[in-house]
Amino acid sequence: MRTLDDLDVKGRRVLVRADLNVPLEGETITDDGRIRASVPTIKALVGRGAKVVVCAHLGRPKGKADPKYSLGPVAGRLGELLGQDVAFATDVVGDSARSTVDKLQDGQVALLENLRYEPGEESKDDAERRAFAEKLAGLAEVYVGDGFGAVHRKHASVYDVPRLLPHAAGGLVVAEVEVLKKLTESPERPYAVVLGGAKVSDKLGVIANLLSKVDRLLIGGGMAYTFLKAQGHEVGRSLLQEDQLDQVRGFLAEAAERGVELVLPVDVLAAVTFAPDAEHDVVESTAIPADREGLDIGPKTRELFASKLADAGTVFWNGPMGVFEFDAFSGGTRAVAEALIARTAEGGAFTVVGGGDSAAAVRRLGLPEDGFSHISTGGGASLEYLEGKTLPGLAALED
Repeated sequence: MRTLDDLDVKGRRVLVRADLNVPLEGETITDDGRIRASVPTIKALVGRGAKVVVCAHLGRPKGKADPKYSLGPVAGRLGELLGQDVAFATDVVGDSARSTVDKLQDGQVALLENLRYEPGEESKDDAERRAFAEKLAGLAEVYVGDGFGAVHRKHASVYDVPRLLPHAAGGLVVAEVEVLKKLTESPERPYAVVLGGAKVSDKLGVIANLLSKVDRLLIGGGMAYTFLKAQGHEVGRSLLQEDQLDQVRGFLAEAAERGVELVLPVDVLAAVTFAPDAEHDVVESTAIPADREGLDIGPKTRELFASKLADAGTVFWNGPMGVFEFDAFSGGTRAVAEALIARTAEGGAFTVVGGGDSAAAVRRLGLPEDGFSHISTGGGASLEYLEGKTLPGLAALED
C-alpha cells in the first residue's frame, strides 16, 4: 500500500477522502474526534504545497441535499484545527465545487459538501457509481484515502475514485491497518476481547473469527442477555435476540471446546423502564425479574471483568457495557475503560478501543484518550477486518 511519501503533491490538486461523520445537535458538533484524527494527513499535504480538496459524508441523507446533514459546521471546525481558512463548496461536483477548487492556491484547503447528497456515491449500480466517481476524480490529480471509518463500504469515493487517479493511503489509514494487523497476526498474550453493544447479530462474524485467536472473550452490554438466555436463564424485559439463540449456543460450545474463557455478567443493574432516572436494583444475572430490564453490568461484574483484563497482553474493546448515555447506567462502561487505562499505564498491554460507541463513550465520560494504545476511528471497519473480510476501500488502495 503506497503512502503519502510515495506521492508527488506539490502544486497538485489532491482529493482526500476523510471521515468527518461527526454527531451534530443543530449546527453544534458534539464530538470532533474524527475531525481531529483527519488533521495530520491534511496538514502533511498542506506542508508539501498541495491544493487539498477534502471530501466526506455525514449521516444518511439518502442521495439528496438535506441541510440537516450539511458539512458546513465541519468546515469551520476543520479550519480552526488546521489554523487556516477552509473554503466550503455548497455542492459535491457541481458549479460551486469546481469554482472552489479552481481558486485554491498551493497549501490551501477546501471541503466539498456531503458526498451522500449524490445518489451515485452509495449506488449498488456499478455504472451509476462509476459515473459519479469520474466527476469527483475530475476535481483532482491525486487521491489520498484517509477515511478509515468508510473503507468497508463499496462507495464511489472509497472504491471507484482511487482506481481513476494515482493514489495512496493517508496516515490515519496506515496507522489503523498497522494496529489491526497487530491484533490479528501477532497479539501479545493473554489476548482478551471485550464485546458489548446492543445486538449479537452485529458481531456474529467477529465472534466466529476471534474464537480461534483469543484467550478470553468478555461479553457485556445488551448482547449479553442473549448469551444468558442461551444458557437457560430468564432475562426479564432485557434486550434479547431470540433468533440468535442457536448461534450463541454454538459459540458457547465452541469456546468450551477451544479452551477460550468466555466471561458473562454475574450481576446487572435491572431497571423498571428505559429512562435516565429509572428505578433500578442490582440483581444476579441469573435472576433478572420478569418486569425489569438490564441496562448495565453490576459492581461484581465490573470487578470480574477488570480482573480478567489485569494480566492481558492485548485487549480489543468494542461496544459499551450498558446505556452509557444515561449517567446512572454508565458505570460498567467506565469500569472497563479504566481497567484498560490501568493496564496500558503499567506498560504491559496493547489496548485498542474499536471505534463507534466505545470511542464516543471514552470522550463522553471524560477519560483520557491517550490512556489507550489506540482509539480507532472506525468501529464497523475494524469489526469487518477482524472478521477476516476484504474491505473494498483497502483493496482499492492496495491496487
